[in-house]
Amino acid sequence: MSRSKPPSGSVPMPKMRRGPKGFYRDIIREMKHVNWPTPQETTRLSGVVLAVCIFIVLLLMGSALVMGEIVNAIVGSH
Repeated sequence: MSRSKPPSGSVPMPKMRRGPKGFYRDIIREMKHVNWPTPQETTRLSGVVLAVCIFIVLLLMGSALVMGEIVNAIVGSH
């Protein structure tokens, strides 16, 4: 049973640079392609993240209090 080899050139292989100098050169090149947010976008999105975190904390705290009261009512300890 012989295995057939895929034709050479069917899958393009990237040119690999060797060593730390090529690595950092690639990082700098990729960082130039990044679409950085404006300061206004950063402030707005940070506010959204903070609001969602506060909401989740309040939701978990509220559910813990409710579950604690349910357990206390079932067990009957006060």
